[in-house]
Amino acid sequence: MDQERQRRQPIGRPLLGLREPACRPHGGQVRRRRLRQTGQPLQGLGTLIDVQALVELGASFGPVAINRAYGNWQYFGRYRDALLQSAVELIQLFPPGASAKNGADIKLCLDATEDISRFAHIGTVVIVGGDSDFMPVAQKIKAAGRTLIGIGNRRNTNKHWAKSCHEFRYYDSLVEAPATEEAPKHSEARDTPPPPPADPAAEMLRRAVRLLAETKGEAWVNKGSVWHMLKRLDATFDPKDHGHANFAEMVKAMDAVVEIKKGETDHMLRVR
Repeated sequence: MDQERQRRQPIGRPLLGLREPACRPHGGQVRRRRLRQTGQPLQGLGTLIDVQALVELGASFGPVAINRAYGNWQYFGRYRDALLQSAVELIQLFPPGASAKNGADIKLCLDATEDISRFAHIGTVVIVGGDSDFMPVAQKIKAAGRTLIGIGNRRNTNKHWAKSCHEFRYYDSLVEAPATEEAPKHSEARDTPPPPPADPAAEMLRRAVRLLAETKGEAWVNKGSVWHMLKRLDATFDPKDHGHANFAEMVKAMDAVVEIKKGETDHMLRVR
């Protein structure tokens, strides 16, 4: 089991790609870390694809070396802004004709093949998409000795493509479903005090520990790894901006968010 887990661990820096069809209703295709997109309603439910959830999952495998998104961005303005905020390079593709198709897929696959041959430090490729068109590039990636992670919609992902990856994650499982609670009665609403404001630092810490735990397959994670994960999620994050002298003091102050125990070389954290 340990050997299998080690085999799946990313070597070097991940390469992520997302593609334009991932943003379309019923499209269900998202691409590698390079292709991060947010688009139109997912599965016709009026829900936008959560770009941040995809970006955070990619960051959980290590520092991102290449981060691109492919598509005709004049039609996907809402995703375009979300991708730019996540420091994703947008590759503009204009369809050469009315019958043109799969242009983004082909461009992504060609670039992925070129990048793993040029850059030895890229050890993991993350492709967000459920299309069987990615199966040939999957063989190239694995033949080059790189780790391939796939992400796709459970409803539309091709099962053969999913099985061709070293590891496949379903987008449906990445995004937590909103809790449905009964609306309080008018009298109760007047007596109930407003909830305390959310602590952004606590939420960041919770997300970082959770992502690392899911990636490693273990509930307890090294505190030093959590700090690096925080910086990958937000390079501007600074505990001092949230009233803490340093990261260690921030963790101590958030014992309601994470549990702490001593490890062999460093403290270990687990989400409560």
